[in-house]
Amino acid sequence: MTLLLTRSDLAALLDPAACLDALRRGFTAVDGGTAARRVIAKLPGQGTATALLPGVVEDIPAYTVKVNAKFPGSRPALRGVVCLHDLATGELLAQLDSATVTAWRTGLAAALGTHALARPDAATVAVVGAGAQAELVMRGLSELREVRGLTVCDLDAGRAAAFAERHGARLDLPAAVVADPREAVRDAGIVVMATWSHRPILRAADVPRGTHITSLGADEPGKAELGADLLEGARVVVDDVPLAVEMGVLAGAGLDVKHAAGTLRDLLRGEVPGRVKGGEVTVYAPVGLPWQDLALSWTAYRAARAAGVGAEFDFLA
Repeated sequence: MTLLLTRSDLAALLDPAACLDALRRGFTAVDGGTAARRVIAKLPGQGTATALLPGVVEDIPAYTVKVNAKFPGSRPALRGVVCLHDLATGELLAQLDSATVTAWRTGLAAALGTHALARPDAATVAVVGAGAQAELVMRGLSELREVRGLTVCDLDAGRAAAFAERHGARLDLPAAVVADPREAVRDAGIVVMATWSHRPILRAADVPRGTHITSLGADEPGKAELGADLLEGARVVVDDVPLAVEMGVLAGAGLDVKHAAGTLRDLLRGEVPGRVKGGEVTVYAPVGLPWQDLALSWTAYRAARAAGVGAEFDFLA
């Protein structure tokens, strides 16, 4: 029998602290994981079809295959499923809402990278793009460090206001809304960007010394949030160097492997340093890796089995 887990099931099951721990274990595992594929196909019109496979993590007896439809003009923009299979037999253990899994694994992995690279005293956050991924970065970051101020910028002013109100109330902190991304980042120690932009939003002159930027938007060819001049002068950490050059932040800026200081796995394993100088600008810019889908899906699956949550379905009937 296959367990079906919807968005509301996952929202009830997932805990930021447990998911952060699962992702941290994945990043620091001795085995770097099986070579994975990320396939993106442009569709007629505005959408893309994306598949990530296989998701494999040391000591988890399962693997994942994720299939997404990405349509920026739709709400939600991301729809699909994560298939969780038994690693020994191939049995389909569960199907999970991929939008929820993606937001949680992307946002919480980004929170780990943000915390690792930002100055220890950085406590004011600017969010540019107030969607589901930024939501989870904020939830994860507040588990890792104190956040004392928030500024939000989004093309949808209502969504920005709702985001600021929600997190301001949750964390009991002052939260402001501004229309200009450059104004949003002016006094921020930490910047979180999660947009659909295809041209740079911030350039070197817009970002104060010592700022950390987490850029989540440059995850496909043609997307870009940060200017080449900013990236050339920053310490840039990614989740996978070849992918960053092929379709991520470095590709969008026309840069190559020498502009990557390393990966978050390298950093969390102590193999490369994080922030070297207090006044430097640091950037974490992931593309997203299949094993992260497994880390979240396995955590959710075990919690669902323990709690008796989800509907069972027999595809072989």
